[in-house]
Amino acid sequence: MGDIFKIEPGASLPDAIQALLDANVTIAHAGFYDLMGTFRERRLKVADVGSVLDGGGTFVNVLPQWDAGEQVFGSGPFVGETVSVDPASIRPYPFEANACMMVADYTGPSAALSPRQALARQIDKAETMGFGILAAIESEFFVLDEDAGSLRENGFSSLETFAKDNRCWSGESAATQADFVADLYDTLVSGDLDFLALSGELGPGCFESTLRAKSPMRAAEDHLALKMFTKAFCRKRGLTASFMAQLGSGFPGLSQHPHVSLFDAKSGDNLFVDQGDGKDGMSALFRHFVAGMIAMIPDAMPLTHHNPNAYRRLAPGNWAPKSASWARQNYSSAIRVVTSPDPACRLEYRLPGADANPYLNLAFILGAGLWGIETKAELPEEFAGGGPDEMPSDGIPLPHDLFTATARMAQAETVSEIWGTPFIKHFINAMRREEAALRMETSAAERARYLEVL
Repeated sequence: MGDIFKIEPGASLPDAIQALLDANVTIAHAGFYDLMGTFRERRLKVADVGSVLDGGGTFVNVLPQWDAGEQVFGSGPFVGETVSVDPASIRPYPFEANACMMVADYTGPSAALSPRQALARQIDKAETMGFGILAAIESEFFVLDEDAGSLRENGFSSLETFAKDNRCWSGESAATQADFVADLYDTLVSGDLDFLALSGELGPGCFESTLRAKSPMRAAEDHLALKMFTKAFCRKRGLTASFMAQLGSGFPGLSQHPHVSLFDAKSGDNLFVDQGDGKDGMSALFRHFVAGMIAMIPDAMPLTHHNPNAYRRLAPGNWAPKSASWARQNYSSAIRVVTSPDPACRLEYRLPGADANPYLNLAFILGAGLWGIETKAELPEEFAGGGPDEMPSDGIPLPHDLFTATARMAQAETVSEIWGTPFIKHFINAMRREEAALRMETSAAERARYLEVL
């Protein structure tokens, strides 16, 4: 492996490249995250990155026009566009000696369509308002005792789980799977992921990762790297890792929960802490932020639920919130508010599934929350329900499928005002394509229920 390298904060790409070469890091896996969060890369010599991808070269602008099945839904023209590599994104690459990974994005017209830029715009807005942001993401995932061949041989219909005796938070299960978890942990840490926890969770094959708080862009890319590295680690061992929100009726739903707080950019003080201007242990600013999210959830739901399967996790019986609600320390609400201790005062957004693109997940939270601060949105009554299937008596129903959610988003002018008309218009087209791709598909369960009866 190459020597440990350090990219100084604010370093230019030439300075970052020199630091990599000085540490004997000679190979770069440089690429782009697409709409669904898949990393599309080119393997280059580090010394060639500047001339091929940053300033000296272009990349075809087809990536924003791809659906999950890698089919083009845009009309073109498909041409090379200028791109730029973010030096702050560079991290070690765990699967090859003397290699690193770095994230690029479009700087031409396609920048307006980029999920990464959708988040960057909200970060920039927060900074102009004097706010700093901390974000951390916890996520569940399944490991299946299937490889690429077996999945295709059985038509993705019969899924054998890894760790079949795994029980939620069981010490015995943790001991049994200690070698697997420790090896995965070491691989992920070698990719510069900073863990709070990595452990077993909701039954056979289920695990959960919890990453430490970072800047929102780094938090999003830490999760994206964790997802890619975990899937590669498992596939190299004849297994399959999946972050799909709902694998089937016999599986629990999988979640992705971002934790977010705002702090004063000058003093560093946590701005969500009640300093006597709020109530319920929440500052007035915190209340407005959460109120903005509550108001925007029904209209902007595709930003955090952007495929048909994401909505299956919201079915009754799953430990997933069913309403746009908030409560202090209540895991059944969409937004769990943590008010103490003061340094940890934050919100946890519990509605999205593990499949959500974290760029868009955090872009939603920040965009809606900052809008709430600007408009001084009023927080509704705290949810007092005891289970995730309960609804507030005055709660606004959520869209339960991508078609309805996208149609609602298309009618919501405020959504375009917050996240930008070019991006939302393009995103709506992408969601319509994604929904239509599966509209005529019929599951075995549906045939079993209706084929002989109807």
